[in-house]
Amino acid sequence: MNPGFTGSPLDRADRVRNDAEAYGALLGDWRARILGLNGLDPLLASEGGLLWHSIAELTGSEELILLGLSDGKPHFVPLVEADGGMFRSPAIWRALTMLPAEDAAIYGTARSLIEWHNSHRFCGKCGSVTEMFRAGWGRKCGNCGKEHFPRTDPVVIMLAEYEGRALLGRQSRFPPGNYSALAGFLEPGESIEEAVRREIHEEAGVTCGAVRYVTSQPWPFGGAQLMIACVADAKDDAITLDTDELEDAMWVTKEEAQAALANEEGRRFNAPPPFAIAHSLLKHWVTA
Repeated sequence: MNPGFTGSPLDRADRVRNDAEAYGALLGDWRARILGLNGLDPLLASEGGLLWHSIAELTGSEELILLGLSDGKPHFVPLVEADGGMFRSPAIWRALTMLPAEDAAIYGTARSLIEWHNSHRFCGKCGSVTEMFRAGWGRKCGNCGKEHFPRTDPVVIMLAEYEGRALLGRQSRFPPGNYSALAGFLEPGESIEEAVRREIHEEAGVTCGAVRYVTSQPWPFGGAQLMIACVADAKDDAITLDTDELEDAMWVTKEEAQAALANEEGRRFNAPPPFAIAHSLLKHWVTA
């Protein structure tokens, strides 16, 4: 199973982003579809996928971001003024359990772009107002001409492994019984391997050596992030918890992890949801 928020079927159509005539033709295409949103949350169709509106339903005042093409048909999302931040409504978790993987990937792209636009309405160089350009894949300052483009923040998410067991942790905001992989942002001047070792040591006091890359996932909440999943070899299993970061941490066996992934009765902990890369990472470790 591929990580969540990957596998979008849309052609991102970079070739038309700087072509005003081609982009204008897409805006005038009667077949164009508009992603339905409730704030930042996706609206679902009766069959469970994303809800798409006709472009004819728009008022004409909306700013539209081109998500891509499917069979030549343009798909847009309107730029809404909404601050997602780190807050996620309970509705979004329910929606993500219902969305097909391809639809979740489309939604993830849309949400990431909307959050980026809302946090870059002013130029970081001169402070003036910026305007959307490049079909919604950039903003340009009307004063100094500085061009701004969406960026992705790299985040390492990892399991430390020691003698057949993996290290998991939980934050106080997690639902009761939920545990996940440790994670943290890469810092300037740091490699992926260095970030993995630093974050594990900072949060759990565990020293690690070799680091193995597993997979990656775009994560659209709290800004666009790229989750880089790894497994690190721990040198010992002594935990010294940073209680500012984690409420608890524990070593789990593959049997315990498998029971959690299968949602078995009497499981030791609850696994991350299937659309989270921590789920994919834990599943990879169990079957490796």
